[in-house]
Amino acid sequence: MQFTHRKILITGGNSGIGRALAEALAGHANTLIVTGRNETTLGETLEANPGMHGYRLDVTDPADLAAFPGRVLADHPDLDAVILNAGIMEPENYAADTVSTEVADRIIATNLTAPIHLAAAFLPHLRARPEAALVTVSSGLAFLPLVRTPTYSASKAAIHSLSQTLRHQLRETSVAVHELAPPEVATELTPGQSQRESALPLEDFIAEVTAIMTAPEVPDEILVERVGFLRHAEAQGEFAKRFAILNG
Repeated sequence: MQFTHRKILITGGNSGIGRALAEALAGHANTLIVTGRNETTLGETLEANPGMHGYRLDVTDPADLAAFPGRVLADHPDLDAVILNAGIMEPENYAADTVSTEVADRIIATNLTAPIHLAAAFLPHLRARPEAALVTVSSGLAFLPLVRTPTYSASKAAIHSLSQTLRHQLRETSVAVHELAPPEVATELTPGQSQRESALPLEDFIAEVTAIMTAPEVPDEILVERVGFLRHAEAQGEFAKRFAILNG
């Protein structure tokens, strides 16, 4: 599905990649709906983008997560696409004397459980549309993990697997399943990340992604050039070498 002249929902669209992508897609005759847990940044996003719709959503709150799809579809019965972007990334140390799973539980709830629930809730509606799309957001780290963020990397590998299976199950329906796998992008996903020289500038990433998504044919995997180092490491026989470089 070409992402032009559509109504699109982006979770976590109040900051970072989500907000930047929402603003870019709005420039291609799309109507955008964004969610955010932080009311302040959600309000700022909506104030800066007249015509954009927004909902406060805490994807780790089961009651909020369950009620949200019905609210959105009641307000927007012409929804065409859902981009499951909301996510968090935190470091963990399993070599510590005491290992807590608090961080892991939070990451899994946000990055994996919530997308599964939202996909399940929205897919019956999307299948009834003449043309629709479900977009997952994984990471280059799904393919080459960062050792200081083990659960984050694992959650994104799971999203990649989920995307492949949903695409196959939905192959005879009107719903296209796309996977967006970013490299390190200059956002505040982790503290100080936006200032790292290694991070791809957000505007460059969004420009490349938007060009892919608004083309007549959108590939199953939405990949910018920079993420190839991670995505293709194993296929190119470079996994061990690139793993060492990434985690050096």
